[in-house]
Amino acid sequence: MTTGATVWLTGLPSAGKTTIAYELAGRLRAEGHRVEVLDGDEIREFISAGLGFSREDRHTNVQRIGFVAELLARNGVKALVPVIAPYADSREAVRKRHAENGTPYLEIHVATPVEVCSVRDVKGLYAKQAAGELSGLTGVDDPYEQPETPDLRIESQHQTVQESAASVYALLSERGLA
Repeated sequence: MTTGATVWLTGLPSAGKTTIAYELAGRLRAEGHRVEVLDGDEIREFISAGLGFSREDRHTNVQRIGFVAELLARNGVKALVPVIAPYADSREAVRKRHAENGTPYLEIHVATPVEVCSVRDVKGLYAKQAAGELSGLTGVDDPYEQPETPDLRIESQHQTVQESAASVYALLSERGLA
């Protein structure tokens, strides 16, 4: 049985979290690892439907995702979690749950500046916010608390997706998880 782990990729919308997670997932699967990507948008649709974007709802969403990730990870799956998770206390609660169960957990900060994210604007959120059609956009008019001591910080604007995924893979290898 392979060792499971949760790899939490946090960062602003359009930072590159999901793209990096899927690139890493492909590499890990090719090596025979069991991998699941817990995409934040899919979780909101299927597990956290009905939650809004208040601080309380965001915390509840992150805790639900953290629970599922830890469950998968303790059962030998690499759970890759590209989720904004804007609040440090929410991320810390997920880390604590993993620690209590002896489940490996890595926090990756995809530290792409908001100026770069707004140009990428994968889902059109920054354009909607600028047009006044959307409020509460993380990192613009809603807070994003950057991790102070992530296991890895990636500045995706300075490297390719493959290089970013390779740096996460290198960390997994260094920790005996890949």
